[in-house]
Amino acid sequence: MRSAPTWSEARSPLSLLGFLPLFLGYTLNTMNLVNGLNFNTIRGDIYGGLTAAVVALPLAMAMGVASGVGPVAGMYGAIFVGFFAALFGGTPAQVSGPTGPMTVVMAAIFIQYTGLFPDNPAHGAALAFTVVILGGLFQIGFGLLRIGRFIELVPHPVVSGFMSGIGVIIILLQIGPLLGHEGLSKPISAATAIPEFVSTLHTSSVMLGLITLAVVYGIPSLLPRLNRLLPSPLMALLVGTLAYILIFQNQPGIRIIGDIPTGFPDFSMPVIELSLLWEMILSGLTLAALGSIDSLLTSLVADNVTRTQHKSDRELIGQGIGNTIAGFFGGLPGAGATMRTVVNVKAGGRTPISGALHAVVLLVIVLGAGAYASIIPKAVLAGILVKVGTDIIDWEYLRLLSRAPKAGVLMMFTVLLLTVFVDLIQAVAIGMVMAAFVFMHRMVQLQLGSIQFIRNPEEAPDELGEEAIQLLKNAKGRLLLYHVGGPLSFGAAKGMIRQFSEHKDFDVLVIDLKQVPLMDFTSSRALGEIIDEAGRLGSEVYVVGARPAVHDILQKQGVLGKVREEYVHAERLVALKDAYKLLSTQ
Repeated sequence: MRSAPTWSEARSPLSLLGFLPLFLGYTLNTMNLVNGLNFNTIRGDIYGGLTAAVVALPLAMAMGVASGVGPVAGMYGAIFVGFFAALFGGTPAQVSGPTGPMTVVMAAIFIQYTGLFPDNPAHGAALAFTVVILGGLFQIGFGLLRIGRFIELVPHPVVSGFMSGIGVIIILLQIGPLLGHEGLSKPISAATAIPEFVSTLHTSSVMLGLITLAVVYGIPSLLPRLNRLLPSPLMALLVGTLAYILIFQNQPGIRIIGDIPTGFPDFSMPVIELSLLWEMILSGLTLAALGSIDSLLTSLVADNVTRTQHKSDRELIGQGIGNTIAGFFGGLPGAGATMRTVVNVKAGGRTPISGALHAVVLLVIVLGAGAYASIIPKAVLAGILVKVGTDIIDWEYLRLLSRAPKAGVLMMFTVLLLTVFVDLIQAVAIGMVMAAFVFMHRMVQLQLGSIQFIRNPEEAPDELGEEAIQLLKNAKGRLLLYHVGGPLSFGAAKGMIRQFSEHKDFDVLVIDLKQVPLMDFTSSRALGEIIDEAGRLGSEVYVVGARPAVHDILQKQGVLGKVREEYVHAERLVALKDAYKLLSTQ
């Protein structure tokens, strides 16, 4: 590993800007606090950090405006979340900051709490940022509880519907500003207002929006080399703002950002209303859950691009630290940002240095360049966000709808519609419930498929062995072997009874549980009913090969008490011999 950079090594413009995060990174690395930190790719990390900052600048301001808090809140969120999540997170190449999903939720939270105190909106804003702090603390808790690994359990259709729903929300909320109107806070209101927006559109704002859309969509495909040097969101911001200054500035009615505070943000203590405590906790959990999912999904993307493996729980802790500090300084909550992360990686960023540097660059801009951003038209930011929205939509899954499983398609559209029209967290929760039922149904089919009813030699698998097959042949159908080839759960209980009811006319039933690793309460009770039914048919019952865990639950539930003690065997062949001997005496 290289030694710490010296001042003489850091005198070039790029290295000078990167010296602070490099020095801090070296110091933390000696303390073993930064995951994946090394200086082997320092040039790529510097270029990656600078490029990510260029992309993050317009997006952070646009998301700050979209949240209703203001553009500087988006910048503060990008700075604090970006810096601390890079240093303490578990995905070395990830760049964090305000994202579309987090902005949508924060907008709802900000409106909720400021609306409760119309005569004192500052108090409502303080409550909203306290929720951000709570969300960060919950994320740290998630990481300490090692919940990060459970992201792998969220099925793709649920993620796809959720992300596509977020994309649709962002687009709907930006239609008003794109057409020269004030943006609405709720997607349903924005959708129903589209006819009115269209009938009363502001021509100059629409022209600026169209210019922005032409740049953000056209440059990446038509001029990819230029896009690598100057990312299309930044170019759209510059072109749209320049068009406003040179052509449209004298046109009345064009909405601009307005004054942006500059300088380092003030530290604010959290504010809690006891009457709202439960609502604040729920809002914080919403932010934490969404930020965790958003970040870890981006971590998976980063893994695929860099061929590395992130540390999920550490990533949650890093994101939580960033969001907690952002809340103290009035910044938007954030998460791992897919587009900024991919841009960083493509520019050569591989370590936390790039993510920290991206935050430092944005801090420099906030400290000295805020006044220059006040004339940016809102229609330009809206155009940039429309591109963000379309990028979030999972077009790949939509293209595969005709070939995707119907259950997955239903899940995806259910989550998408609930995300847009009901609630983000409820959408994911319902999607997970649907996924659980689909999974359970498939597992039940596998469990029931593992059950075999064998009474004739031709039905017997080779694994039974020649001697056991010969015993079945000699029994001439009077001996029924109930063979289970896997675990049994409550979902299979009714099917077990239904399958058994189809078999009659046997004198001895041998229940073979040798390949059953576990059995729950409901399935054990179902097995008890099968034994009772066999008794009503006048048949003797043997139980074979129950493993200790299975034997214990059958014993506790009184199932083994329904069988004669001498008819409980450890080996299948011994039980079959005993059963055949019993048949011979009848």
